[in-house]
Amino acid sequence: MRFCIFTYNIKAFKGCGEKQKVKGEKRLINQYIKPSLYKLLTLTKTIMGEIFIGTSGFSFGDWIGEIYPSGIKRQDMLPYYEKNLGFDALEVNYTYYSMPMKKTMESLSRRTSHGFSFVVKAFKGITHEKGNNIEEQCRRFKDGISPLGDSLKALLFQFPYSFLPNGSNIDYLRRIRQEFSDFESVVEFRNSKWFKDEYTELLKSLTLGYCIVDEPKIKGLLPFNPILTSDTGYFRFHGRNSAWFREPVDVRYNYLYSEGELKEFIAPVREIASQAKTTFVFFNNCHLGKAVKNALMLKEMLKQ
Repeated sequence: MRFCIFTYNIKAFKGCGEKQKVKGEKRLINQYIKPSLYKLLTLTKTIMGEIFIGTSGFSFGDWIGEIYPSGIKRQDMLPYYEKNLGFDALEVNYTYYSMPMKKTMESLSRRTSHGFSFVVKAFKGITHEKGNNIEEQCRRFKDGISPLGDSLKALLFQFPYSFLPNGSNIDYLRRIRQEFSDFESVVEFRNSKWFKDEYTELLKSLTLGYCIVDEPKIKGLLPFNPILTSDTGYFRFHGRNSAWFREPVDVRYNYLYSEGELKEFIAPVREIASQAKTTFVFFNNCHLGKAVKNALMLKEMLKQ
């Protein structure tokens, strides 16, 4: 409506001197157009939260020559990931295999720009190989990731297929929430028995995020289920390799999404982002850099 008023009033300057006309046009722009654009940008930001796209890890030997230039040094991979590939978020996965060390986290922080976002995957001693010293494991984990500071946006707790919805495991989720009460936390289930409304409501009550997974349509695995249970939307794309249970990890994640398959995710990602404060989209099909290729493809699609 204000654009119409602007057009009408511009016509009203006919017959005025050039200086008066310029002054009048500037006044109208400042009075009507700029506030309208500001409101539009504010509304857009309110409607659509930030979307961060990246990969689940970055330091892979088989990316050299495929994604990274030949001869690249390992310490140069992360800066290349950010500055050359254009990613502003990373899911740190090595922390599942070994307890994070402050020195390593300081290095990750130092090699990225201000504003870069990290999500860190929980150590397997917290999610897979739970013992009697969980409190100490959690303490060490929190201490190890502390150098990331404000660039640490969330933690990912990926539980194994054998982690079933029962009283003991539900209590364990409550404990995880207590142990990491100062962190935005996201839970990834593998077993489809968690695919029930009552467990969605459980996560909401605990303000734990739900990891929306795309993985092979195999009996027992979770289906693609775009829901939001906290302020953080979280997508994790594993590929659709049907040899999920029978093959080693490098084969399991050896999958390249087609353009048509990626288009299926555009509407769900936008829908989740319209409700969440922040939405992360990570590709875990890392074999031979396929995660990078798909992440870049999806980034371009979401711009359209």
